[in-house]
Amino acid sequence: MKRFLCVLLVLCLVLGLSACGGFKYGVKEVQVLMEQDYSLAFRNNDPVYLYVTAAISVLAAQGKVDELSLKWLGSADAIKFAKQADALDALPPAEKRVFTVGMDINSFPLAYISNGEFWGLDAELARAVAALLGWELKFQEIEKENVYIELSSGNIDCAWGGVALDPAEVEAGKYTQYGPYIHNDIVVATRNGSAVWNKLRLNGRKMVMSSTPESMEALNTDERLSKRLGQITRLAGGTTQCFEYLYAGKCDVVLTDSTAVMYFNCH
Repeated sequence: MKRFLCVLLVLCLVLGLSACGGFKYGVKEVQVLMEQDYSLAFRNNDPVYLYVTAAISVLAAQGKVDELSLKWLGSADAIKFAKQADALDALPPAEKRVFTVGMDINSFPLAYISNGEFWGLDAELARAVAALLGWELKFQEIEKENVYIELSSGNIDCAWGGVALDPAEVEAGKYTQYGPYIHNDIVVATRNGSAVWNKLRLNGRKMVMSSTPESMEALNTDERLSKRLGQITRLAGGTTQCFEYLYAGKCDVVLTDSTAVMYFNCH
């Protein structure tokens, strides 16, 4: 009987810890600060747009987009691109060229740099597109605030990689938008099992964030948080460093992207 009771107590403990996140190494969102959508951008009337979007449609029909979405975000349904297996058939054969993609490397897990190389969901998909078209691919680091400048100067052929386009620039027709293909929220997040379960519990908590203009813009949408700016640690290492701090117990909450939360909840 005593042995049975001991086993029962252990099972109850395991179930209790599982229910509160004790054995789940994951992240939960506490507060949404800003909403945005990611898209691709091309120069107006540039045939590159036709080939790239057609190639994406072919890869989507072949299951490549779902594969990458599942790999990076834990869901095959997170990325929304049109699927058409014969999308390239209506176009003349693609001529050899260098395809320069501008990426904002502060958009983990869609675009970032690891060991000196561009990586992420969008980087992998861009490589697949270039391979399908027979193009040489070149990545160029950009800031999402400079999409129009980078495109109009010819520095890049496409802005792609966690890029939230300026609605005013899109409305003014400064470039051609393809998408949006994924929604992203800038959020305050914490570990599963944390005592912080809503924004009212943020007072006095240690918080870290990336030192990017976009993070500051999101922070300023909440007056109470913006007043605590001097108490918030800003990290130059980006999203991955923020989560390293969170998992190591060096902070209680992070300001991050919902797509990053999806990544860390499936890895």
